Amino acid sequence: MTKTTYGFLLGMILLFSMQACIEADHEFSKLAPGIWRAELTLEGGKILRDADDESPIMDNKVLLPFNFEVIYATPDSFYIELHNGEERIQVTDILYGRDMAVAKDTVVINFPVFDTYIKAIFVENVMEGQFVVNYRENYSIPFVAYHGQGHRFVDDGTAPRMDLSGRWKTTFELNTEGAFPAIGDFDQDGNQLLGTFLTETGDYRYLDGHVRDNKFALSCFDGSHAFLFDGKIMPDKSLLGTFYSGTHYKVLFEASKDEEYTLASPFDLTQAVNPSEPLSFSFPNVDGQQISLLDEVYTDKVKLIKIMGTWCPNCKDETIFLKKYLAEHPSDQLEVIALSFEKYKQIEKAMSAIRKFKTNFEVPYEVLYAGLSDKEEASKQMPQITKIKSFPTLLFVDKTNRIRNIHTGFSGPATSEYATFEDQFESIVNTLLLE
Repeated sequence: MTKTTYGFLLGMILLFSMQACIEADHEFSKLAPGIWRAELTLEGGKILRDADDESPIMDNKVLLPFNFEVIYATPDSFYIELHNGEERIQVTDILYGRDMAVAKDTVVINFPVFDTYIKAIFVENVMEGQFVVNYRENYSIPFVAYHGQGHRFVDDGTAPRMDLSGRWKTTFELNTEGAFPAIGDFDQDGNQLLGTFLTETGDYRYLDGHVRDNKFALSCFDGSHAFLFDGKIMPDKSLLGTFYSGTHYKVLFEASKDEEYTLASPFDLTQAVNPSEPLSFSFPNVDGQQISLLDEVYTDKVKLIKIMGTWCPNCKDETIFLKKYLAEHPSDQLEVIALSFEKYKQIEKAMSAIRKFKTNFEVPYEVLYAGLSDKEEASKQMPQITKIKSFPTLLFVDKTNRIRNIHTGFSGPATSEYATFEDQFESIVNTLLLE
């Protein structure tokens, strides 16, 4: 053996030895780091099929897939990032331990902003358990997740029949009295499909999915809402599908390509009953103190009154927007008050949800408990406006406490309308501040 050959072999042995040490140093006793693929099993319904396609899927159960990543800050502590298209939602409130009742490792992933959680047993590279919504009675969805699977929907490589990129005129709750309009806004790259549906009262978050032959699917899970849109491309190039929201909501929708289609302006959907009458209310904050527009801190100032709920993802998006705006445009002449309508009937639980929301988002303004989240009941608490049609709803109130503009719903950063809202918002606020 030559010296060169011997040196080469020795170098390879050392290299393999170093790699073995590195592998040993990166063993994790908790969840495996990296990408995971999860599924929520929704009750009822089948994915739409051609008449000659009778193959069952999960015995008539529908699976909502989503992805998340386990990221270790240190060898002993980790957090989770939910993936929905370009959106990343970081979750840090995670408990990990041994469940003595079943003698298996257990993980609890808390989504404190929405008062929901996932509890699952963990065996090797599989998690299995339930997604639980605390503010709904006996509400849970079966959950399973597999480590190392980066895809969302199963894809056999079949080419898509058409490109769905663009704007789609959409109707939800098809063939019912409750039918309502929406806009599908999609961006397709090969088989991958991203986008959202925008309605007159908000949007359906960052949706992530695919197109295969004449079938398409999109999903989202953000710790609160579990959305699945599943359908097919019809012979006339329209879309027909089913929308699932959790286990209790399932409706048909249809869509046709229309780049010029628009919805009603969110500034036209809700009106002040008497614009000349000053707005008045008094609700408690998380400390039990009654807060009113007549309080000295709000005198002779422009006010933004945000009607919301801590359970509402679009309300979360609007909170982030307002917080950012206040930080970038500091003014002692502008105040914000949030009126929160909650799912809990027990006031102490509602107050706890508001307190957690205010703390987690570091909300710099008052968040008051205004009542139950039922829109009819909420409307009774705000008789100065025609009706609460959406959470959130934003009231622009001038220095004399009169309602000048009302914006219904919120088109979040997942939509193309978000930039338009930013411009409109700033224009209204600047006008009121200059008066």
